Amino acid sequence: MYGSARNTRNTMGFGAASTSADGELASSLTSLRNRSRQMVRDGGYARRARNLVMNNVIGAGVGFQAQVKTADGKLRKPVNDAIEAAWEDWCAADSCHTGGKLHFGDLERAACAQLFEAGECLLREHPRKFGNSQVPIALELIEAERIADGIADHGAIAPGAEVRMGIEVDEFQRPLAVWVRKRQPGDLRPASDDRAERVPASEIYHLHIVTRWPQTRGEPWLHAVIRKLDDMSETTQLEITAARGSAAYFATITTPEADPGLADEKEADGTGVMALDPLTIQQLAPGEELQFHAPNRPNAQLDPFMRMMLREVAAGADLSYASLSADYSQTNYSSSRLALLDDRDVWRVLQLWWIRAFRVPFHKRWLQQAVLARAVSIPVMEYAGSPAKFEAARFKPRGWSWIDPTKEVRAAKEAVLAGFTTITDVIAATGEGRDIEDVLATRRRELDLLEEYGIDVDTTVPEEPPNAEDTGGDQGGQATPQDPQDTQDPQQAPQPAGRAHLRKAA
Repeated sequence: MYGSARNTRNTMGFGAASTSADGELASSLTSLRNRSRQMVRDGGYARRARNLVMNNVIGAGVGFQAQVKTADGKLRKPVNDAIEAAWEDWCAADSCHTGGKLHFGDLERAACAQLFEAGECLLREHPRKFGNSQVPIALELIEAERIADGIADHGAIAPGAEVRMGIEVDEFQRPLAVWVRKRQPGDLRPASDDRAERVPASEIYHLHIVTRWPQTRGEPWLHAVIRKLDDMSETTQLEITAARGSAAYFATITTPEADPGLADEKEADGTGVMALDPLTIQQLAPGEELQFHAPNRPNAQLDPFMRMMLREVAAGADLSYASLSADYSQTNYSSSRLALLDDRDVWRVLQLWWIRAFRVPFHKRWLQQAVLARAVSIPVMEYAGSPAKFEAARFKPRGWSWIDPTKEVRAAKEAVLAGFTTITDVIAATGEGRDIEDVLATRRRELDLLEEYGIDVDTTVPEEPPNAEDTGGDQGGQATPQDPQDTQDPQQAPQPAGRAHLRKAA
């Protein structure tokens, strides 16, 4: 057998159970979730890890751009503009959130925070108008505690289905419904009776990442390092207590007599105490010895020990040590850049998962409600004949700025010229949620404004210089000096790099 599978005295209890993903979560999920929430509430590193995930996966909110096209592949600008305008209006907190408090971008951030802390969250659709909305749909954010996994007095309604930890599934583990408590069990005023409501799966988005199939519920993202974070928190607290005690510098007097004669006053228990004023020397009696006690705190070994612990926490949370700790003293430029690129690979995977799991299916539902409510000027019959054509959209998650702009901009430009990538891809990766249409439209307005005011800046496109024939080809009978490249063989001379000028036609 494998050596790692042998049972010895040191491996007692190590991997002794054969359980499914749901079997493990059923007995662990509540404790994992509660401890994860406590770490985020009270632990600085856990809170920073959550904020890193929110800021990099969602940012200020995932952007959206309609991509409805004609039969020949051209964008239908009036239709796209109408869809985007209706979406912007609906994203207001008064319209998109049932509670009227969260803008859609803030709602996404709150849901992402719940995913990190609890491993899952619910977003429920309510098909009615809220506030000033013209689209009859709004979202309710439901925490994982409201999933009725502890209520056993109800059963599955669909034939052949079963309820697994509050989720009703069929024989293939496809979700049919979610049993949701009326109120949060730990609310300020909990309900007198713990009732649950069956919500069809078509009305709810149960957001969680499946790491092992079949898996009905999600696990907190800090599940592998919660104990390590708690150990770090307790260790630092004890070290601070020890340092505070050591900061109270004190001394003792050793004397052969039973009653020290130098005591200025006595404590409540009769212990003699002598006051030591700064820059004074106290004369001791014969036989007495003054012994000062040097503090041994702060612990000089605490810093490397905590760094070692934090490296494991960062690895377990899929973060780089530099990002989680904000400590760049242990890295150089190359290692920091490599860690940052690794982090961005993780963020891109999570961004795509978020778009596939939530934004794409919800966009279809929102557009259907918007068209039927006439909030978008799209012919209903045309939409009904081909809804997929009108559902085409581009979602724009946040990008990241250049790490080394001088080198990376040059490399991106060369890659575009060589055909390895496109300007659209470069802008999507670095444009903070903007796309090529946004950049070009802004650039066009900028050039028009500069031309209107007659202002030249470093980014102004220069006019082409006049040809040599226009100036006569020589000056005063002397030959015009030629550029060295002009004497090269045309087939060997370097070709000018292609560029797209944004310039009004003359």
